[in-house]
Amino acid sequence: MSNHVELTGRLVDTAALRHSPAGVPIARALLEHESQQTEAGNSRLIRFRVGLSAAGSPLAENLQATPLGVPVRVTGLLRRSRQRDSESDPIIISVSRLEQLAESTA
Repeated sequence: MSNHVELTGRLVDTAALRHSPAGVPIARALLEHESQQTEAGNSRLIRFRVGLSAAGSPLAENLQATPLGVPVRVTGLLRRSRQRDSESDPIIISVSRLEQLAESTA
């Protein structure tokens, strides 16, 4: 089975950098995606927000330091926000790569 996602958007919220009990840095953010997509032959505006989680150095520090509103491309995998809780937890992207983009490519 495959679980890989690549998404562009803009950061609209970031949380303070924290550390796990093992000392691993962890950053969270909220990404807003907006694009025109074709669905069933019709052009459609797609707009949504998705949570991001980045663990490990320097990835967590880079996410936390990225200014709000900056266009980015994130690559990673989808997972529930809280792995131990119910099936209703929101889906987030566990980031494995973060790239700031030029203004025209977001």
